[in-house]
Amino acid sequence: MSEKNFDINLSCEDRPGIVAAVTTELASLGANIAESNQFWDRQTNRFFMRISFTVPDDTGRGRIARALEPAIARFDMKTALADRSRRPRIVILVSKFDHALLHLLYQIRVGWLDAEVAAIVSNHEDSRRTAEAEGIVYHHWPVTKDNKAEQEEKLLGLVKETDADLVVLARYMQVLSDRLSKRLFGKVINIHHSFLPSFKGAKPYHQAHERGVKLIGATAHYVTPDLDEGPIIEQETERVTHAMSAEDLVAAGRDIESRVLARAVKLHLEGRVMLNGQKTVVFAKG
Repeated sequence: MSEKNFDINLSCEDRPGIVAAVTTELASLGANIAESNQFWDRQTNRFFMRISFTVPDDTGRGRIARALEPAIARFDMKTALADRSRRPRIVILVSKFDHALLHLLYQIRVGWLDAEVAAIVSNHEDSRRTAEAEGIVYHHWPVTKDNKAEQEEKLLGLVKETDADLVVLARYMQVLSDRLSKRLFGKVINIHHSFLPSFKGAKPYHQAHERGVKLIGATAHYVTPDLDEGPIIEQETERVTHAMSAEDLVAAGRDIESRVLARAVKLHLEGRVMLNGQKTVVFAKG
């Protein structure tokens, strides 16, 4: 008999019996657990768990949800049940620097990142040819202080129309409004260099070079109204030396930004990231 793949993420106040309650209900459905991760945050006494499992092909999402209702009610759980037979959809926002965009498209093409790009949105025309070559719809929506609210409404409409699971800011050099950040909280990932707050504004790598930094890096995080201060998903650093030019730092930074963003997107789409206040719980595979 063929099988269906599902994931469930749950969080609640920690107390005995949570794992047993959930797994007992899954066993009653004939489910087979393929992967299980859990974490107890002792500071907040919150319990987090992710279970990946298979069920017989005739077991639908509704039946699974109903079976878990008693356990959810008993422990007052926050849950998210995901059907992995559905390929997740993303909308990518980009400005002129396209390295992070190109890396995402490549990782999708080779199958490492399981996603469908529903659309690419940009405030410039630079990436239109890339989108056309990939057969992806391209929206050129210039942003000014006068039309910012209108363009953000169009973005919200696009997310709804395409049923997108995630919005990815692949070096999109526009600050999202507080309103949009709140509307899409937990569904927008941004990437930036890790020099903040030390080197703000234009040419941060050149600023860092002038100060003789020895480490460069990148941070991928969820977008919140607090600029570049949302819950962190993934980071990476790399050592640099005095012998490297500012352009060398820029090149190394492009590579790091691309890798970190792709890993963060993959973790999110696989349901491996759970919000824990201002932090995240990340159940990386392996």
